[in-house]
Amino acid sequence: MKRMALWAATAAALVAAPATEALAGKRYAATITRTTFGIPHIEARDWRGVGYGVAYAYAEDNLCLLAEEFATVRGERSLHFGPGAKAVLGFEEVDNLSSDVFFRAVIDLPMLRKGAETLSPRARDLMAGYVAGYNRFLRDAGPQGIPAECRGKAWVDPITTDDMLRLNEKQMLLASSLNLAAAIANAAPPGSAAPKVAISLPDPGDLGIGSNGWAFGGDVTADGRGMVIGNPHFPWKGPSRFWQMHVKGPGGYEVMGVGLAGTPMPTLGFNKDIAWTHTVTEARHFTLYQLALDPADATRYIVDGKSEAMTPLTVTVPMPEGTPAITRTLYTTRWGPVFVVPARGITWSAQSAFALKDANRGNQRGIETWLRIGEARNVAEVRAAVSETLGIPWVNTIAADRHGDALHADVTAVPNVSAEKVRTCATPIAGLFAEFAILLDGSKAACDWDTAPGTPAAGLMPASDQAATTVRSWLTNSNDSYWVSNPAMPHRELSPILGRYASARSLRTRSNFIETAALIAGGKVDHARAAAHAFANKSLAADMAVEPIIKLCAEAVILPQTTALGCSVLDRWDRRFEADSRGAALFRAFWPRAAALPGLWTVPFDRTDPVNTPRGLATDGAKAEKLLAALGAAVEDLEKAGIAPDAPWGEVQHVMAGNQAIPIHGGPGTLGILNMQESVPTAGGLTPRHGTSYIQIVSFDETGPVADAILSYSQSTNPASPNAYDQTRAYAQKKWHRLPFTAKAIAAEAIGKPKRIAE
Repeated sequence: MKRMALWAATAAALVAAPATEALAGKRYAATITRTTFGIPHIEARDWRGVGYGVAYAYAEDNLCLLAEEFATVRGERSLHFGPGAKAVLGFEEVDNLSSDVFFRAVIDLPMLRKGAETLSPRARDLMAGYVAGYNRFLRDAGPQGIPAECRGKAWVDPITTDDMLRLNEKQMLLASSLNLAAAIANAAPPGSAAPKVAISLPDPGDLGIGSNGWAFGGDVTADGRGMVIGNPHFPWKGPSRFWQMHVKGPGGYEVMGVGLAGTPMPTLGFNKDIAWTHTVTEARHFTLYQLALDPADATRYIVDGKSEAMTPLTVTVPMPEGTPAITRTLYTTRWGPVFVVPARGITWSAQSAFALKDANRGNQRGIETWLRIGEARNVAEVRAAVSETLGIPWVNTIAADRHGDALHADVTAVPNVSAEKVRTCATPIAGLFAEFAILLDGSKAACDWDTAPGTPAAGLMPASDQAATTVRSWLTNSNDSYWVSNPAMPHRELSPILGRYASARSLRTRSNFIETAALIAGGKVDHARAAAHAFANKSLAADMAVEPIIKLCAEAVILPQTTALGCSVLDRWDRRFEADSRGAALFRAFWPRAAALPGLWTVPFDRTDPVNTPRGLATDGAKAEKLLAALGAAVEDLEKAGIAPDAPWGEVQHVMAGNQAIPIHGGPGTLGILNMQESVPTAGGLTPRHGTSYIQIVSFDETGPVADAILSYSQSTNPASPNAYDQTRAYAQKKWHRLPFTAKAIAAEAIGKPKRIAE
């Protein structure tokens, strides 16, 4: 009610003020010009104005999405949507009650407010401007101007700086604590009732996040300058969607690119001298600790032989009207909050418990990091920005500049845990956690993170101990570890917390190396060849497996009808995931069954040849029978779903724009497809859940950037907006958009008159 009163009061004040005074206000001012696909170009004289204009333009496109996100980080989802409904926390769904308990317990607002005092003045101004711009849009829209999907909802209300602090904290925790929200929210001492919700221990490789990124140096490009191809794989729905913007601010700052909901400036994009993209890193941004509990009290734990009390934190979550609020008490330790995943044996017993310590908790440095990247004139300055701030939370940085240098920096906010500490502090069950996290012994104070001089926060690994490479050839990443970003120059071994070393790469990474090598071998890279590379829709799994399968089919004496049909379809398939490819749906259904078979390859992984091993589909004896049985089962799966095995891929995988189906090319990364689209079943087919999102190809001419891009799911989540599906249709047709960067280009593409807002 207080926020609603604030909205009414500010609206009344605006109406009462003379129009000239409202326009001539000096505290916040910005000009917004929209061009093709509704892309906003925001110009402001100061950082407050930048945040003000970005927030206003974002709310014009995605108000309901952002308003719901603010309700989420306040811990008010149960109140507005019911405790049993679902929230999208970054990339996965969690019940609303668990979400609310997590945010009310883990988001330490006093800590964040204190941390904000240490931010640069421009970072604080950006956040203040964003608050003002969002609230200004609410006033301008009025109750009837709110999109139908959230019109009249109590959760659409003005925000404060606290909301921005909460939202920034959530974004920093996307690839760490947030994935254990339900596990933290439902942790209780032994003897308490068992959690009533499903709790999982997610595999970092299955979080719905990913990406491909390429940096080409001057030695391999047609013009001798650098080039970046960015292909981040992010959700098609929810607050982790990208949104395009072009920002021109004080001191010559001018960057075009994308950000997530609530981001006050581009976090991926380009300026006149450099371009950059991000891919989710394999580095672990937290550690787990196994606690030895005090036999006399399960809310106390032993460190170096002494008993310490856990810190209880009681939170109350409001419920819908007429339903009593729910109160829970969670516990935290010197290592962080306690969590449970009963299905994986991670419980809180009388003898032991588990806690999580997150390097990104309280990380408010990201804004300044991305501002510095946006100001960079070369990749050396990009590297300095990520290294000195350690503000990048969970992504690689891949960049190139007009001078022809290319950079891959896997430098993030990572716990300073050496390989020796991982060994000496391991517990007997540490190996059971290895695929997910580093588990350390919480009974020893010496197992805390090491403090290195010069880092912006205690316990962070210095950039000098992380991986960064600059070349004039090429570097790429598809979410595997730092070990290989160009097969010709593997990196030296670093701490295991930074990812796996000398281990098998994913099919998507291997496909990336193979296709990139072919691209380079075919001649110097330019925009046309880069565009074909990004949307080739090849499947490495198909290239490795289809021919041997067809041979098995031909050699079989008798085949079941379903298997025979599968053989026929695969034989005619073009081995691609284009919209008109017939057989792609069948291979998508077949490959997970085949990949799960033991002894799949005849040639095992060889660390000296990570690109081409493992390989050689095993088709001898019983393995042949199992492969053919898997093919027949895949045909049956499709028939049960009402999908013909040879249906055109674009008829199977599509997005509905009203009553119109838009065919979507690309396919699962697990099949070795670079243009990744992970889809979920819908009526009569599949709909993308996450995958290729904002794709950019950026090079440089004598004066500035030359950028082709497309946003696969379009700018707006408002179905009534003309920009809800326009880029999706362009993506479906593999059409690129030459982004307008100069004043002349912007004027030529302008849609309507520029909008000036001020107060």
